[in-house]
Amino acid sequence: MEIIDLYKTIERPSEGIYKEKGSKFLAFAYPIVSEEEVKPLVQELKTTYYDARHHCYAWQLGIDGNLFRANDDGEPSGTAGKPILGQIRSHELTNILIVVVRYFGGIKLGTSGLIHAYKEAAADAILNAKIAEKTEDAYYDVQFAYDAMNDVMRVIKEEEPQIINQQFDLNCSMTLAKRCSQSNAMASRLGKIDTVRLTWLYNK
Repeated sequence: MEIIDLYKTIERPSEGIYKEKGSKFLAFAYPIVSEEEVKPLVQELKTTYYDARHHCYAWQLGIDGNLFRANDDGEPSGTAGKPILGQIRSHELTNILIVVVRYFGGIKLGTSGLIHAYKEAAADAILNAKIAEKTEDAYYDVQFAYDAMNDVMRVIKEEEPQIINQQFDLNCSMTLAKRCSQSNAMASRLGKIDTVRLTWLYNK
């Protein structure tokens, strides 16, 4: 079975804006790698734009898109977070948070108007972002005796994983990262070397 490990996200934070009938929608997009990053980023915007009426957002993580959330922050259900999430998905992005801060202009926009406004604000932030293709990598802990150094380093030279850290002594250790679709071959080769203990840590 083919391993899908390529995904699109934004390279750095970006901003967008949409105006409608006096209301102003400020959009902020952030690259994220964990759910724990969401709350501090949203809170920072709530502090900066304390006088805004709503701070609505949506985020998505992972290649399969199964980890996501949409928040309307007081707007009618489904009129804010859902259209923001819709833009993330229509642009095939993940590992991203988009927050839209609304300043109410005194004229109600109605359900369809709100959906359109939040959609356009999110779309503008994406339009202003630099999209990057990235790979999901598998991380491994490798423990081995010093005598196995040459064999281990030969595999590393040929497989070219990213070396996160390394320590060479009588007992050696390394942390390696390798693109998921290519990691099994590397792990198999390392696992065949005497004294090597290979432990999968996580995918990221």
